[in-house]
Amino acid sequence: MPPDIDPAAALTENDVVRWLTTETRDQRFIDNLFAELCLRLQRAGIPLKRASLHLLIQHPQWLGARILWINGAQEATITRVDYDVTQRPEFIGSPVEEIQGGVTEIRERLDRDPAQGRKHGVYDELRAQGLTDYVAWPMLHTLGKKHMVAFSTDRVGGFDDAHIATLQRLLPLLALVSEIRMKNRLARTLLETYVGAHAGEMILAGATRRGSGATVRAAILICDLRDFTRISDSWPRDDVIDLLNDYFDAMSEPIARHGGEILKFMGDGLLAIFPLDEPKACANLLRAVTEARQAMAALNEKRAAGSAPLRYGIGVHVGDVMYGNIGSKARLDFTVIGPAVNMASRLEALTKQLGKPVLLSREFADLVASEFKLEHVGEHSVRGFAEPIELFAYRG
Repeated sequence: MPPDIDPAAALTENDVVRWLTTETRDQRFIDNLFAELCLRLQRAGIPLKRASLHLLIQHPQWLGARILWINGAQEATITRVDYDVTQRPEFIGSPVEEIQGGVTEIRERLDRDPAQGRKHGVYDELRAQGLTDYVAWPMLHTLGKKHMVAFSTDRVGGFDDAHIATLQRLLPLLALVSEIRMKNRLARTLLETYVGAHAGEMILAGATRRGSGATVRAAILICDLRDFTRISDSWPRDDVIDLLNDYFDAMSEPIARHGGEILKFMGDGLLAIFPLDEPKACANLLRAVTEARQAMAALNEKRAAGSAPLRYGIGVHVGDVMYGNIGSKARLDFTVIGPAVNMASRLEALTKQLGKPVLLSREFADLVASEFKLEHVGEHSVRGFAEPIELFAYRG
């Protein structure tokens, strides 16, 4: 949210230092903190017109992010940076590449003859905005992590020595407060990546004790890829990994899009739940299955001619599950257990025997029968359960 700053109030460098060290503890997001820092620097007499943070982040999809503040804005904008950026012109020869390569300061006077300065598109862009001076420094975090911060002005003559000295004195504080926010974001990202968003939130909230958890009523989906043992034994390792990633993309993205949470990848299988506190959870699960089947059909079409189509089985049930920490004293897994999970697993195994890629229990089918066309496939014995189970198939 926009910072609460009196635009008429003049600040000193000491005011900015005090704010950074004692008044930012409740500011959770680095982009908001950075925007407020820029506004406070202006109040302290720094003729700042543009500033940016360039951060390397540990994320499965993104190499980094740029946080950009421009004069007149109350908030900064965030742009994610792809992993392949290092091969593109906007990175090659850029200030970020120079800083990552070991340069300790970049100072570019933009008001002089461009032919005498550095050659990169970012400098042409800054000149076109009427800026006269640009300075960038590495922002050093612990364990050798290196990021970059840059400041620009349109002041005639550029930044003076006092401006530069003030910015340099603030760098260690900015590095400290930014690292704290980045570590917090990293912890959240890693938990979301490895255990899912909802489980990650619970863990961050303190659910880290073995046995802690709750009983949750949910629709459970278990999916498994057919013939994976044969594929993994006969294919090159990298091809097997690529295949698994494509398969998991096809299955996982629709699940996430429709509100499901993937709790576990198990070799060539996955376990996901759709908690029933969302009224449309069961319908959303089948919509996700529909899109996943379409994605798998597209993947099979894309694969090399003559390749056998990838086949899979999906078992779906609904019931109460224990959702929480299971494991040894020192190594825990945040997952779901219970008879309802076992039933979904047994139904997935039956898909092969019955030749139906998607099997639903009667309990689940009753909750979606008014919205979806299902095929009744009769009662069947299920390993581990005394009574036969009435099953339905879904074609999507």
